Amino acid sequence: MDRQIKKKYWTKQRLFLYGGGGTVVLLLLWSFIFADKRSKLNVEKDKITVSKVTQGTFDEYISVTAVVHPLKTIRLDAIEGGYVARKFMEGGSMVKAGDSILRLENQRLMMDFVNRETEMYRLINELQNTRLRLKQDRFSLEKTLSDLDFQVDQAKDLFERNHKLFKDKVVAEQEYLRTKREYERLDKQRKIEIQSQSYQLENATTQIAQLEGTIARTQRNLSMMKENLANLVVRAPVDGQLSSINVEVGTSIQAGQNIGQIDDLDGFKMRAEVDEHYISRIFAGLKANFDFNGKANEMVISKVYPEVKNGRFEVDMNFVQAAPEGIRRGQSSPIRLELGKSSEALLLPAGGFFSDTGGNWVYVVENGGKRAVKRKISLGRKNPVYFEVLEGLKPGDQVITSSYENFGNKEVLEF
Repeated sequence: MDRQIKKKYWTKQRLFLYGGGGTVVLLLLWSFIFADKRSKLNVEKDKITVSKVTQGTFDEYISVTAVVHPLKTIRLDAIEGGYVARKFMEGGSMVKAGDSILRLENQRLMMDFVNRETEMYRLINELQNTRLRLKQDRFSLEKTLSDLDFQVDQAKDLFERNHKLFKDKVVAEQEYLRTKREYERLDKQRKIEIQSQSYQLENATTQIAQLEGTIARTQRNLSMMKENLANLVVRAPVDGQLSSINVEVGTSIQAGQNIGQIDDLDGFKMRAEVDEHYISRIFAGLKANFDFNGKANEMVISKVYPEVKNGRFEVDMNFVQAAPEGIRRGQSSPIRLELGKSSEALLLPAGGFFSDTGGNWVYVVENGGKRAVKRKISLGRKNPVYFEVLEGLKPGDQVITSSYENFGNKEVLEF
């Protein structure tokens, strides 16, 4: 009789099946609870720049481009207007003070001078005629007064005789009164004549004084017009180099118009444009330096131009020592402009990441260089080479400093 054999429930197949299923469930559970859910992006490591955070000296400065200018530039402005009749020199010529540079012609100014000169000669002739007439009038007045004096003396003598005869009753009263009235009339006429001559003399003297004043003013005006005519020849006010002359023969220019400039070659300065972001930190006395022919040259800001154009303003810098040999007007060079004192700081090399993050976070390389993770940081001052790190990084950290433009908002970069 056969015995019934019971089948085992936990067979190898079932053990394998349940064991495998449980393992899958555990893996799924672990993945759900413990797995990294951060967004990731695979990148090629050779297409990014990784820089090391270091501890060192932070120099607060900015780099600007400066152009060499003469220490002093003298503008050539036309004092009088006209058209250019002749040019004696071209731009780039060396000049001495007083050298003729160009000659202008102005027909209106010439005609005004001739007319004013003619008017002065007319006034001089009128003055001479007035003086001559005054002398003639004096002679005539003296003759008239002499005749009156003679008539008065005669009338007085006749009156005095008739007065005695009238007392002696030799002459009639009518004759006596006639001679008396005649004497009194002539005496009064003499007094009037003296007053008239005095007035005429005073009037003539006033006319002469007025003419002399007018002539003096006309002469002064003529002197000024002569100077203006002399100014039609533009001359060099100082020794130097005629760096530019902006007119040609036949050009019509206005009074006060700039026609060129002369550079004083006794010294040089450098002029740079600075971003308006730094306008509150730039002032006279700030130090700067640049390299020329392998030598460092120290400078100091001498003048700040406050006017801002296209987001930039200008500064002038003078050399602390003599200008380096071989430097020429118009040369340009990068300048290191110091904004503050050096200090110890944690340094992060500058890069394109800042424009994408504003310095609020960076990707820090971890896991032996296999990935980079986003980390919040805080940055302070900046110079053209480094950022000053305030928080979030430590010496030795490896940071991606190239642009983050293609990374989107991923939290982890895997290499």
